[in-house]
Amino acid sequence: MMDLAEIWVYLARDPLAALTATLLAWMAGLRLAALFRRHPAANPIIFAIAILAGLLLAAGVDYRSYFQGAQFVHFLLGPATVALAVPLYRQWGHVRASGPAALAAVLAGGTMAALAGIGFGVMFHAAPEVTASLAPRSVTTPVAMGIAEQIGGLPGLAATVVLASGVTGAMLGPMVLDLARVRDWRARGLAMGTAAHGIGTARAISVNATAAAFSGLAMGLNAMATALLLPLLWRLFMG
Repeated sequence: MMDLAEIWVYLARDPLAALTATLLAWMAGLRLAALFRRHPAANPIIFAIAILAGLLLAAGVDYRSYFQGAQFVHFLLGPATVALAVPLYRQWGHVRASGPAALAAVLAGGTMAALAGIGFGVMFHAAPEVTASLAPRSVTTPVAMGIAEQIGGLPGLAATVVLASGVTGAMLGPMVLDLARVRDWRARGLAMGTAAHGIGTARAISVNATAAAFSGLAMGLNAMATALLLPLLWRLFMG
């Protein structure tokens, strides 16, 4: 009988093998989340990552080989991000009425997120490049990697930190907001989009349309503001 590694080598000849494995892991993640009645801590992304990572480790397949066959999923990140404009358009009346307050909230939240990342690096006496990688932790992955590289950080580490921040925010954010008695869906969406970027926005989309619109708005504004301001402030205070 063929072992798992040999089976993967056989399947990898087909460029759809990695894509199929990714989709199956995601479907399994959704099924597991449903079994836990979609509790905030039962995030399907966590389940899918764990399942897919386990399969790759068991088969002895490195990430580069897997990514060659799963690039279509990576390509879909762009259209998926643009699609966040749909709930924003549908809730445009609420967004326009709350524009100044939303902008102030995103700027304050993004600033605190960056300061928290830098603070942890300084507190634990991390190397400068590690601290620089922690600073853009609350923005979406491609933007965070670009910012980290620009200020002397490690893009790979920045991507890992962003993913961990997003998953943690999506899992714990709703519970923290409930404990803080934040009931306004606009405020909840802004908090999730600012602190947990795309993963938090995906969580907001599955819960409430208004929260989804404001979360998408917060994710975009935070990414733009951080990309423009963080490199300047880093050179001013940390350079």
